Amino acid sequence: MPSFDRPPTAVGATIPANTPHAVSVTLPSWEANVAYEEGKDWIFSKMKSGYPRFFYHEKIQQLMQLLEARYCQPGEKMLIFPSYTVACKCRNFIRQYTPLKDASIHVVEVTVPPPSKGVFANISCVIFPADDAKLAKAFWQHSGDGISSRLAEYCLDSLKHLEAQSKADASSTAADAFKHAPHTFKRYAKKSTLAPSSTPSPDDDSDESREFTTYLEERFGRNLDISFVTQVKTALRRRIAGTLDENLDVAQVVDIVPHETTRDVKGLTEDDVFLYPTGMSSIFNAHQILLSTMENRKSVCFGFPYTDTLKILQKFGPGCYFYGNGEPEDLAELERELEGGLKIMAFFCEFPSNPLLKCPNLREVRRLADKYDFAVVVDETIGNFKNIHVLEYADMVASSLTKVFSGDSNVMGGSLVLSPASRYYTQLKQAAANVYEDNLWAEDAIFLERNSRDFVSRIARINVNAEALCELLLANSKVKNLYYPKYSSTRKFYDDCRTENGGYGGLLSILFHDPKHAVQFFDAVEAAKGPSLGTNFTLLCPYTILAHFVELEWAKEYGVDTYLIRISVGLEPTEEIVQVFATALNKLED
Repeated sequence: MPSFDRPPTAVGATIPANTPHAVSVTLPSWEANVAYEEGKDWIFSKMKSGYPRFFYHEKIQQLMQLLEARYCQPGEKMLIFPSYTVACKCRNFIRQYTPLKDASIHVVEVTVPPPSKGVFANISCVIFPADDAKLAKAFWQHSGDGISSRLAEYCLDSLKHLEAQSKADASSTAADAFKHAPHTFKRYAKKSTLAPSSTPSPDDDSDESREFTTYLEERFGRNLDISFVTQVKTALRRRIAGTLDENLDVAQVVDIVPHETTRDVKGLTEDDVFLYPTGMSSIFNAHQILLSTMENRKSVCFGFPYTDTLKILQKFGPGCYFYGNGEPEDLAELERELEGGLKIMAFFCEFPSNPLLKCPNLREVRRLADKYDFAVVVDETIGNFKNIHVLEYADMVASSLTKVFSGDSNVMGGSLVLSPASRYYTQLKQAAANVYEDNLWAEDAIFLERNSRDFVSRIARINVNAEALCELLLANSKVKNLYYPKYSSTRKFYDDCRTENGGYGGLLSILFHDPKHAVQFFDAVEAAKGPSLGTNFTLLCPYTILAHFVELEWAKEYGVDTYLIRISVGLEPTEEIVQVFATALNKLED
């Protein structure tokens, strides 16, 4: 079980520590978070990693540099995507929003030899004027469809190896080598010795260092070989569909008949589950599927959402109507608009929302959707399907597998589930089949499967710990508001969907009466501090600073205060969590 011993404290250090593909990064003080948003060099010069949709991993940067030298002209930059289709969407996005006239934007495909039979690693590079770099990064962030750091690492190693091979073979050009040279080394190979006698430096790129980090990533050899990727993805989809026992032998999963789903819609199977490289990608692609299926109208974004959900609905397609407070009165207002003739394509919401942990009345939303003919898309990431059942009210349910489903904070992933009970099920299933690309890199899928084997027991533990922390915070007079589904004005709507043994989740937010106490408290808590949530360890961040730094006043209009602190509760012993936060509260100065 994790403990609070030695949380990372160095600016820019990976969270978890010593994890090459860590999802989070240490921003240990309020000042550091502000400096990060302001782009201060004393922060960025120390960044070892960052949240992958906002920060290009060092392996991605190195791969871009390698391919830019090969394909870009002076004044051009590139981004790399896992498929030609995604690259073309990025190209079209840049063309739509660029202020540059006659900008030259094109796509280059690069073939990388596969690591295993049936596993492919073809990547596509979008090349654009350097002045459009911010637009390209916006697509990367909003869509969640960028190349993963593990795929970048594989491509980088492969292309460097093949380039060296081509130089040694006078009869073969480098271009031929890129396309035809055999794959002669194996990643994540088992070694007879688990680790070297001493820990290599993080900057060491020697064979010994790479072997050591491979050992750390494999966590004592628990990973399946990459040749099992088909079984691994089947296991993931069955686990999400609720038709796979936790301890089933994944290597044999394709030969075993799945049991009846434990989710809230009968007939759900793994064929209704689609895997994506990130949680945001699942939301982005849900919207894309709807645009290809239904009449293109504006959608509704209900409740204050995680930032990119709103950006997707605003920037891709016909736009959206934003009901940012997410209160029952807002739903009543929407009904009046619908009665007056408003037509919408879809209703997007989170259950509960991030960071205010509010829940819409999904029963009422379903009634309105059936009456006025629109689709319902629910993001269940914060609640998760072991605590809540929302599929019976939704047509599509999205989730970030990066969060509590994985827990280890070392891999990204997302899922989209189509409800067999949906009135649109047949057309959505057909549309999804027509446009779906499996861009979840094989090695990322292997880590997700491994990490998620015990997610049910982890969720139960996190539920207990979060409620204990809430009791401590509620009893402190300096705390103005605590945001948690159990204590929310919308608790009834959460309870309507809560499973028989479900709790209220591991995410909560707090606001102090005095802003200075927020800064003091954040700096004093001896826990990991950085972006992300749903981790096996307790993690906190000054949410509004990180997510809405350029629009703080706008966020405040919807109740998201500048000094709001979000806490993701982990698996540490309950008494340790309570003690760590009690100690920080006791350090607050009047």
